[in-house]
Amino acid sequence: MEAKKNPDVDLRKNSFFYLALGLALVTFLIWQGIEWTAYDKVVQQETAEMLEDDEEEMIMTQQLQQPPPPPPPPAPEIIEVVEDEEEVEETVIESTETTEDEVIEEVEDVEVVEEEEVIEDVPFSIIEDAPIFPGCEKYSSKAERKKCMSEKVQKHVNRKFNTELAGDLDLEGVQKIYVVFTIDKTGNITGVRSRAPHPRLAKEAEKVVKSLPRMKPGKQRGKTVKVTYNLPIVFKVQ
Repeated sequence: MEAKKNPDVDLRKNSFFYLALGLALVTFLIWQGIEWTAYDKVVQQETAEMLEDDEEEMIMTQQLQQPPPPPPPPAPEIIEVVEDEEEVEETVIESTETTEDEVIEEVEDVEVVEEEEVIEDVPFSIIEDAPIFPGCEKYSSKAERKKCMSEKVQKHVNRKFNTELAGDLDLEGVQKIYVVFTIDKTGNITGVRSRAPHPRLAKEAEKVVKSLPRMKPGKQRGKTVKVTYNLPIVFKVQ
């Protein structure tokens, strides 16, 4: 009688699965063994290096102890008092009071020398005696001579200044030029300075001011001084 095989209990159909599972398990065990060995070596190597570094850095130092300072010298127990036998001469202060019998000598008069006051440049606005422009001698009062000079200077500038120069420089509108000059102790024009929108305008203004005639110098407290004059020049370019 032939024995019949049950297909459900046949072990050969799962042989491939068991083979793969065994290979995977063996591979896992081999990998764990390799990792454990390598980690152990690395830990041992690092531990050895740390111990070597600690040995190099650990340098024993010995603290030096300084000797204590010497004790102060003992104070003397007995103090001797030495008597001063030297005689001190007494200073007699004589009285400075005078009596009726004494003759008082007369003191000569002391001359007081007054220092001459140095007066620098005086502005035209506060000058006592303003410089006299040629033609202003006919006025007797100081105020009239001062006004006459300002008018003469203004007329001279209006007549001599080339206003067409601003048009040649392509300037438009109102042009303002500021000129400062000094009338020295001889009546001549010196120290001319100017400020203008264009260098050529400033140069023209200085040329016109330098052409002013010689004047009679101004005076302050009766002394001839230098007088500073501020002259604004304003014109409009058509």
